[in-house]
Amino acid sequence: MRLRSFISAKLHGLRVTGCHLDYHGSQTIPRSVLDAAGILPYERVLVVNQANGKRWETYAIAGDEGVCTLNGAAAHNGAVGDQIIVMTFTLAEKYEPARVLFFDERNRVRETLIYDREPSHDPA
Repeated sequence: MRLRSFISAKLHGLRVTGCHLDYHGSQTIPRSVLDAAGILPYERVLVVNQANGKRWETYAIAGDEGVCTLNGAAAHNGAVGDQIIVMTFTLAEKYEPARVLFFDERNRVRETLIYDREPSHDPA
């Protein structure tokens, strides 16, 4: 049996609402968003800042509605207002559909997609 790593959830366009350097570290995401994406608190996440291209791994913690903060050392990777992408991955023998959430300027889900098959076009 060969396990491969596949994307399992993607939060696209969350806006950073705070940066807390003097925190023990993590990525705060609204609990309702974690639930909608199937991400568990303390699950490992890969975060990408769309404003500056930085990427880092940390873990998710549940926060209040609209709150998306960079905590600990990750606070150096962005600023309030930056849009980020948060991804989780799973190990499996074959691909299983991933849930992708897109956000408005107040970090409310505005669209949900399911990546249930290969793209039919080149996104270039």
